[in-house]
Amino acid sequence: MTRRLYYEDSHRKEFQAVVTACEKAENYWRVSLDQTAFFPEGGGQAGDSGFLEDVEIFDTHEKQGIVWHYAKAPLDPGAQVLGRIDWDKRFSRMQQHSGEHIVSGLVHARFGYDNVGFHLGEQEVTLDFNGNITKEELVEIELEANKAVFANLPVQISFPSREELAFLEYRSKIEIEGQVRIVTIPGIDVCACCAPHVKQTGEIGLIKLTGVQSHRGGVRVNMLAGIRALEDYREKEASVKAVSVLLSAKENQTAGAVERLKQEAYELKGRLMCLNLARIQEKAAAVSEGTENPVYFETDLDMDTCREFVNLLTERSRGTACVFAGNDTEGWRYVFGSHTEDTRPLCRYLNGEFQGKGGGKPEMVQGSLKGNQESIREAADRFLNNPSL
Repeated sequence: MTRRLYYEDSHRKEFQAVVTACEKAENYWRVSLDQTAFFPEGGGQAGDSGFLEDVEIFDTHEKQGIVWHYAKAPLDPGAQVLGRIDWDKRFSRMQQHSGEHIVSGLVHARFGYDNVGFHLGEQEVTLDFNGNITKEELVEIELEANKAVFANLPVQISFPSREELAFLEYRSKIEIEGQVRIVTIPGIDVCACCAPHVKQTGEIGLIKLTGVQSHRGGVRVNMLAGIRALEDYREKEASVKAVSVLLSAKENQTAGAVERLKQEAYELKGRLMCLNLARIQEKAAAVSEGTENPVYFETDLDMDTCREFVNLLTERSRGTACVFAGNDTEGWRYVFGSHTEDTRPLCRYLNGEFQGKGGGKPEMVQGSLKGNQESIREAADRFLNNPSL
């Protein structure tokens, strides 16, 4: 059995230990010690990483009471070693985990919901509850959670007996065998948990609930705490500052400025569509009745306008009307239409010649391809004059 120093002091960063075993795995070594401050994976929290002397430990797991340190090099059994955990990573995980206990305790007290899923990743923390929580309710839970942080409540650890557990109300996601470790945040939460936590809630710093969405009949809540919440704020602050500069708007007015810009863009798009419609109507009207296989290249038409242009052309021409929109650099979108011909063979031919993709019905196809205008026009004319290609 490994003595678990992280239970005696969750903030211990260094320790002395004796190597008790070293086993070769596929491309690493499993090392056990007589005692360790490295927390092995459990309770939804990943195993610690760090160093034993100058040997990197990249993960930690427990099996049958022994904590195994996954090392990138072997260590001699019997050797005394200095262990150093990656404290920044561990402390961030403790902030997230203790924050999760606060949020889950508040949700359970207010709604009676259970935490049925918890993922503590390196970038994201998610909490799954078996009931609905609205965005407005989430804001209220977030406020109460941060009040618990600001109160700097003690995070208490206990190992009650089976008799004491029988009279203790506590949260637990699984049936636990053996000694049960209880983490208590007074007035907020009582939960069975094997992971290390902060000593006072003030160490969490900040809890930010960043989102909520429906999930398996309940909801999934996204959470950031401590340093991760600060980093998220910095990123979003930088983004808002950049947008405010681009729009010449105050930082707290960027949403309104973007909305106005969106409306202006919508109105400009509408005016452009009207101008393009008038332009294609004028071009189509200039086509002589009975013109065979008209082909047009345009630079600034959207697909809806291209289809309308083809419809106008097919009313005045024979064969297949072709409209290409785009440029030689970024590629061309196309629409082909006809009242009398199957447009799909032309579509397949040009797709094959110019790395294109697209399709449709006999009377109209659309798609995109790469190539220069001159080559595409020559290929289209060649096929239209000789459909057996």
